[in-house]
Amino acid sequence: MKTIANLIISSISLMLVSKIVTGVTITGFWGAVLAVVVMAILNTLVKPILFLLTLPVTIVTFGLFTFILNAIMFLMASRFVSGFSVDGFGSALIGSLVFSILTTIFSSLVK
Repeated sequence: MKTIANLIISSISLMLVSKIVTGVTITGFWGAVLAVVVMAILNTLVKPILFLLTLPVTIVTFGLFTFILNAIMFLMASRFVSGFSVDGFGSALIGSLVFSILTTIFSSLVK
């Protein structure tokens, strides 16, 4: 039940990101749901590997390189989902930041 609530919260957050951030577009609620599922899979399988490979850079930048990894995951998800597109790296960076903030806010409101 909690997973479904998180899926809905993340989907709504992603739809709001497409309204707020120029360069991020999503077609409908089900496109957002599919994009969130793909992002969850990528964050589970690919992101830990990339994090380990870039650990020295992450340490040198005091963890700020994690924002770049989040943007890369955002871009990768847009490549796999046809109803979700991101125009460039700048849009992915801002979109991933706004997505994280909105998801955190909405999750805290639901609890």
